[in-house]
Amino acid sequence: MRFRASPDTRFGVRSALAMTALAIAAVPFCLLLFLVLARWTPLLSVDDGVRDDLHLYTVAHPAFAAAMQTLSLVGSARVYAPVIALVAAWLLYRRRPRTAAFVVVTVTGGAVLNAVVKAAVRRARPVVADPVTTATGLSFPSGHAQSAVVTYATLLLIFWSAMRSLWRRVAVAVAVAMVLGIGLSRVALSVHYVSDVLAGYFLGAAWVVAMCAVFHAWRQERTRP
Repeated sequence: MRFRASPDTRFGVRSALAMTALAIAAVPFCLLLFLVLARWTPLLSVDDGVRDDLHLYTVAHPAFAAAMQTLSLVGSARVYAPVIALVAAWLLYRRRPRTAAFVVVTVTGGAVLNAVVKAAVRRARPVVADPVTTATGLSFPSGHAQSAVVTYATLLLIFWSAMRSLWRRVAVAVAVAMVLGIGLSRVALSVHYVSDVLAGYFLGAAWVVAMCAVFHAWRQERTRP
């Protein structure tokens, strides 16, 4: 006799997996947050050393600087906003309002969360003698890094079932390369520290997992008799 898990059992397993994934992403962010607030000397030394070394390389290589500026632009809200708006509109056209809501809430909510954390931490941006570019606002965590994780993860989740196995691997590889490249660009342009970028990655991953759990729970609640 073959055992078949009930919907409640499957929901419980998925909830446990979601909480585990959330902890895996949230714990490193909390650790980085604590170390930044405590101004832990080894972390500050790494941040300053990487900032100085990458800045010198970027200034000495104009082609690399141009590539980093392009990646930084691609990872900005002026690019994400129209893409997410088009995806949400397409989902509404396909009569998938819950999925459209997931996309909009996840991406915009992630930006709001980033602004709240920045306001709470109030870490100043790096300062260098000969800046390649400038950025306003606060530094921790990196909004570009967090938005990259949130946006690419959301797009992968939305289109995953429509892609064949080969295209799934290609999409994941492109997404990972873009996330890493955007994070690198923010450090190379001396507008963020390494710890800012890593914190943005972890906070973005935790936020996506949390939104997946919330919207899945909503779906379970709505579909129960």
